[in-house]
Amino acid sequence: MRLVNSPGFDDNRRRMVQGVLAVALSCMAALCSAQTTILDDAGVRVTVHAPVRRIISLAPHVTELLYAAGAGPYVVATVEYSDFPEPARTLPRIGNSSALDIERIVSLRPDLVVGWQSGNPAAIAEKLRALGLNVFMSEPETLDTIPENIEKLGWLAGTENIAQLVAGEYREQLKKLRTFYRSRSRLRVFYQISYEPIYTINERHMISQVLALCGGDNVFTGLIPIAPLVSVEAVLKANPQVIIGAHYEQDAPPWRAQWHQWRGMDAARYGNIFYLHPDIIARQTPRILAGVESICNFLDQARAHIASVDRHN
Repeated sequence: MRLVNSPGFDDNRRRMVQGVLAVALSCMAALCSAQTTILDDAGVRVTVHAPVRRIISLAPHVTELLYAAGAGPYVVATVEYSDFPEPARTLPRIGNSSALDIERIVSLRPDLVVGWQSGNPAAIAEKLRALGLNVFMSEPETLDTIPENIEKLGWLAGTENIAQLVAGEYREQLKKLRTFYRSRSRLRVFYQISYEPIYTINERHMISQVLALCGGDNVFTGLIPIAPLVSVEAVLKANPQVIIGAHYEQDAPPWRAQWHQWRGMDAARYGNIFYLHPDIIARQTPRILAGVESICNFLDQARAHIASVDRHN
């Protein structure tokens, strides 16, 4: 101010400086009230004052996506089983994906709540919006929409540089995996997500896309539920060449013994029964690429087993 009022500072220069200051103040005000609008996976336009700085995650995969997008430092609460990455383990819990503490959510004054369209209660988004909260619903349904989710969350949190870098690396790795495994011979695969009762996946599940990438054909693609219940008899009739168990009971003997006893089934005859920890394949996050590599490796081992057994018969 002393400069503007000092002797010899002519009116033109004074007006110029005042104009620059006015523009600067206008820009600062615009930044303070900047808005970002993003289309979420439910097809709803979500508008926030960006960047958001208090985020609540309503699903484990959402928590992982937020950290991948660089928004981890702004997550103030999450749900049970949000155990990756390590810092997420210490976050306050507001229930689990299907049973949420609404009062606790509101009391935390979030700028943004990120929900799970198919995993949270059906009316949760509308209920939270009615309480004045910004809600973004996340539901990556394909391997290619995972990086899109990361980028959208990065834009909302103002961490788009990190998000775009992570998304780009994901896309490049996925491209390499598709190229490397695209000419593999096809195998019939039964993917088991629980052993008692027996649940599997249909063709709409993202893991079916993973199987296809690796040269595997899901034997239960035609069933209607995305995670259908099946019987032992149905599995035997489908006669898979490979069984992959991806549930939390890795060392429980029933599920392996159950299939090994059926020597007439190809998977048992060839010794193609594998276990995969579900966290790296069941969550729609960048970690799924580790699951892709594991499943592709299993199928390569299965092909070698089949060739070896057939060669000696």
